[in-house]
Amino acid sequence: INLVGLLRIMLGGLTPEEDAIIDRALSETYAAKDITPATDPKNWRERIPLMSDFEEVLENMEGAESLVRRVRKFTKGTFAQFFNQPTNVSMDKPFVAFGIRDMEDELRPIAMFIIMRYIWNEVRSELKKRILVVDEAWWLMQSEDGGSFLYGICKRARKYWLGVTTITQDVNDFMKSSYGQPIITNSSLQLLMKQSPATIDVVQKTFNLTEEEKYLLIEAEVGEGIFFAGQKHAAIKVMASYTEDQFITTAPEEVLKIRRAKGEI
Repeated sequence: INLVGLLRIMLGGLTPEEDAIIDRALSETYAAKDITPATDPKNWRERIPLMSDFEEVLENMEGAESLVRRVRKFTKGTFAQFFNQPTNVSMDKPFVAFGIRDMEDELRPIAMFIIMRYIWNEVRSELKKRILVVDEAWWLMQSEDGGSFLYGICKRARKYWLGVTTITQDVNDFMKSSYGQPIITNSSLQLLMKQSPATIDVVQKTFNLTEEEKYLLIEAEVGEGIFFAGQKHAAIKVMASYTEDQFITTAPEEVLKIRRAKGEI
């Protein structure tokens, strides 16, 4: 994980001076645990430092007072239980699911950054055909480092035999990041579904829609949209099978019916 980038997200951004302090504090924190380029990596896992070790190093550094106050939220404050203890997640499994649905809004961009970093490291470690789907991508785009990281993956994915799909319900939120347009431009295929009249002008400008396409998206029914492949645009209707609908639906009334049906079996 790029720890400086992660801490920028956790601490709400860093000044250039704070960035330099964080970089030096991280090096000293790991050195204190004898984790350096000169030591044997086989022994590193049992000595990995915690956030409280990082805080202790920061407390002894000049100009780090503001950083220490912000870090304490993750060592003694609201999120200490989540961040200030060794991981209990085993990655040596054939299937690992990362669920962040029930996380607090403030934690989601942090969690997505950590998860995406882990996946990207796995992708680079072994060359094989894969598809990475990033749902609710706008969460990651909320921070400069998150947006930069996602854009980097999109740009470099082909080199590692990786296809990347980003999904967002609100193009407007996605485009608030300076990396939104470059990610869209770098996409070989795009699919737009029904759009809100409040954001359609941003969508029209971003995707160079005609007036006809603009109103098609405003008036589209569920499953209808426009498919883009290069310079070609085509109206499309996606129809899920019964099994697919049962698996993916989020409509509360449908979810309730499914739960009741399962309870009767």
